Amino acid sequence: MGEHSSSPATDASVVVALDSGGLVAVLTADFPRHGGAYLFLPGGRREPGESPEECARRELAEEAGVTAQTWRALGSYAITLGSTSRVHLYEARDLTLGPQSLTPSEADFKLSWWPLADAISAAADGQFLLPAGPLALMLVDRSS
Repeated sequence: MGEHSSSPATDASVVVALDSGGLVAVLTADFPRHGGAYLFLPGGRREPGESPEECARRELAEEAGVTAQTWRALGSYAITLGSTSRVHLYEARDLTLGPQSLTPSEADFKLSWWPLADAISAAADGQFLLPAGPLALMLVDRSS
């Protein structure tokens, strides 16, 4: 979810990838316009013809190098009141790890694995730049 130009009415997907040990794939990168490094979950904007879940699967594979066998939709939310764009949240389990496939604008994305509770604490401490990741983490935590 790097700093890409936004296009009107483009939906996005965000993924909580949770491994069998309860660890969540968390990315970090520097966002100079926002004053430093922040945490975020794998995700990004939908490509033409892609469903929200296809977008989530692609972004998880590209940004984290992870594929998942089990997917659960967590909900769909407006990105802003002034746009019809929505962010679709997913939980992914039964993971297979592979290499990241980052674009040049994502080259500084660093992947780490956090206990779910620690990721939620980081969200509460303001370490996430965008709100979709913290919401998705809390929805997964509430349902587990």
